[in-house]
Amino acid sequence: MANFFRRLILIVCSMLLMAGAQAEDSFVLASTTSTEQSGLFSYLLPLFTAKTGIQVKVVALGTGQALDTGRRGDADVLLVHDRVAEDKFIADGWGVERRNVMYNDFVVVGPKADPAKIKSAKDAVEVFKKLSTALFVSRGDKSGTHAAELRFWKEAAIDPKLNTSYKEAGSGMGPTLNMAAAMGAYTLTDRGTWLAFKNRQDLEILYAGDRRLFNAYGVMLVNPAKYPHIKKELGMRFIDWLTAAEGQAAIAGYKINGEQLFFPDAH
Repeated sequence: MANFFRRLILIVCSMLLMAGAQAEDSFVLASTTSTEQSGLFSYLLPLFTAKTGIQVKVVALGTGQALDTGRRGDADVLLVHDRVAEDKFIADGWGVERRNVMYNDFVVVGPKADPAKIKSAKDAVEVFKKLSTALFVSRGDKSGTHAAELRFWKEAAIDPKLNTSYKEAGSGMGPTLNMAAAMGAYTLTDRGTWLAFKNRQDLEILYAGDRRLFNAYGVMLVNPAKYPHIKKELGMRFIDWLTAAEGQAAIAGYKINGEQLFFPDAH
């Protein structure tokens, strides 16, 4: 009986040690819904884990919420896409080691019939002027995409909330696209999520190509001087891998139906 209990204690101790090792070899990455819903992380993160043994626990949020998560010290690394907000996050001392990672672009999708006639617009500002009375679904979630949309309304000198056909989903890009598809409405989306999106119904890309629609992503470490529990070494191994040749090649290699979703931008 004594031998049995000794063996049991050894087994329990081994399990606790393994659990502790697993906990130490993981970190939390707060990122955007676009990187998750496009399928990029499902492709990218297993490559990093296979090389390093480090597990990445993803919390997919809008960029604004991801930055707030970093400010609370509830994530170790952030990968987001709102350069103005990112620069402020760094300047305020919440983050360090910000680096460019990749880019794609925003596109405006809407019903094939294009009742607002945005296809003929000369630039993105004119697109949003034409959308001022159209049925439009906004993410409304303080994400990078939502921030970009608000900049376009501002440049167009329009308050979209004066339009009774302006709806806020208050959710990620996938649910917002589902809502737009169900309503036959316009919306702004990143191209990566659009390419991965299945429930398009009558929606199609109606406007793209303006330089203002450029959509850049950056990665940064939450400042360990603010929060000593931040897993600096693990987080920096990920940042280094993501922005080095191997990670950049992996980003370029992710495609859907032969079309590249994100373009490496670290160098």
